[in-house]
Amino acid sequence: MSPSDQTDVVNEPMEFTTDYEMGQDNIRPLGLDIHNPVFMISSILIFAFVLLALANQDATAAFFGWLRPWLTSTFDWFLVLSVNIITLFCLALIVLPVGAVRIGGQDAKPDYSYPGWIAMMFAAGIGIGLLFFGVLEPVYYNFSEGGGASPLGIDASQPGNEYIGIVGTIHHWGLEGWAIYAAVGLSLAIFCYNLGLPLTLRSAFYPILGERVWGWWGHTIDILAVFATLFGLTTSLGLGAQQVAAGLNEIFGIEPTNTVTVLLIIGITGIALCSVLLGMDKGVKRLSEINMVMAVVLFLFVLVMTGVVDGVTRYFGVMADYVMTLPALSNPFGREDTSYFHGWTTFYWAWWIAWSPFVGMFIARISRGRTVREFMICALLAPTAVCALWMSTFGGAAIDMINAGGAEGVTATVVDSYKPEGALFGFLRELPLYGIVGPVSLVLIIIFFVTSSDSGSLVIDTITAGGKMDAPVIQRIFWCTLEGLVAIALLLGGGLVALQGAAVSTGIPFTLVVLMMCYCLWLALRSERAKF
Repeated sequence: MSPSDQTDVVNEPMEFTTDYEMGQDNIRPLGLDIHNPVFMISSILIFAFVLLALANQDATAAFFGWLRPWLTSTFDWFLVLSVNIITLFCLALIVLPVGAVRIGGQDAKPDYSYPGWIAMMFAAGIGIGLLFFGVLEPVYYNFSEGGGASPLGIDASQPGNEYIGIVGTIHHWGLEGWAIYAAVGLSLAIFCYNLGLPLTLRSAFYPILGERVWGWWGHTIDILAVFATLFGLTTSLGLGAQQVAAGLNEIFGIEPTNTVTVLLIIGITGIALCSVLLGMDKGVKRLSEINMVMAVVLFLFVLVMTGVVDGVTRYFGVMADYVMTLPALSNPFGREDTSYFHGWTTFYWAWWIAWSPFVGMFIARISRGRTVREFMICALLAPTAVCALWMSTFGGAAIDMINAGGAEGVTATVVDSYKPEGALFGFLRELPLYGIVGPVSLVLIIIFFVTSSDSGSLVIDTITAGGKMDAPVIQRIFWCTLEGLVAIALLLGGGLVALQGAAVSTGIPFTLVVLMMCYCLWLALRSERAKF
């Protein structure tokens, strides 16, 4: 199929005549099942990166320290405009007739119940982020020196603006971020379950590339997806390791040195390997349900301890402010709040896009049987509401404490000196039962860490095995181990700045991939709708 054939695709059912196995490229040495060019090139380049980063830690730190601000200030308009387009596209699918298309065909039944499905989506897509940034981000925007990081330059000290930091945080963890995941996830699900193609990124480009997706065009797309997934994932794993180290220091007095952080990554990667061996249903699904229950319990504890009425009132207030300020927050041009816009928003959009192959492929695997409309509502609107509730409860309570002259732990880690990994524990220390809640939160972070690592290895293995969903377990063990090595290399070679720089460097070029996926998805949905 060539680009000139696309007008026919829109009006006629889409048919594919390609080898599902992708033919001669699959090799099976030592019982493995890998897609040769993608697996070999990706693994060799990633190993080389790990070795170079560990051998030249100062140079790595300097490079990523320069790279991230240059990328986010140069490509700010492109990232924000692209995310706006993706978001509007996803919202349109909810109301358009193609929303009735069912993933897997009209007779397909869901593989998982609603609770299990939503729990796995959240655990894979957002867990560590909520715990790491839930207190940190709203407080930082409100109380940064001179208000320099405040969204839209709004003065948080003025009446009516007390929670502008929460509004700015919801912008980064709400509608637009989840739209990126939803667009990629739905594209992969439709092309795999409805059109019979392998569950890999290249499949989504069949409408415009035709049989060339099985050649080097497709190899390049999948290799870029592997890098985006790996560096996006290791950013979160690095943040999680730093937060666990901070928690061990808070609760047990263990100094959070690089050695401790590296040992944590090794230990938690080992736990993730055990989850890999258990498989999807006994591993990821069970752990996801456990950490969702623990997260709900932690949330309810904080809500009750800080005031249910205040929390609910605050939530509806900031959601109203979020809706009203969203157009201004999404403006890609002429922004004066450069610290917020360049330091946070453009990084977040690149990070979400870097994560999109990972989360998108994972939620595609678990979403068969859902309609497009149902998928978009559950993967877009519901997570936005829940993330906003979490940020409003944790961040809002911390802001209230600081305004009342308390929350010394939060002030010490966010305002007086920037130690973001300690913000959550500094906040929880202000509440009753810290001796119990602190360790429970530490366990929750670890479980989120494990599910992210396990899910990530599953996704990368699927890509490098040519879209196979039942590749040998040894391959997932390989990728799970490599994720830990990359996280260690980045932490030692620049820490948080290196982690963020790696995510941005892969997220920006992958933005073009996601935009084209949206176009191809539209063609496929029109074709599926025409069948009925």
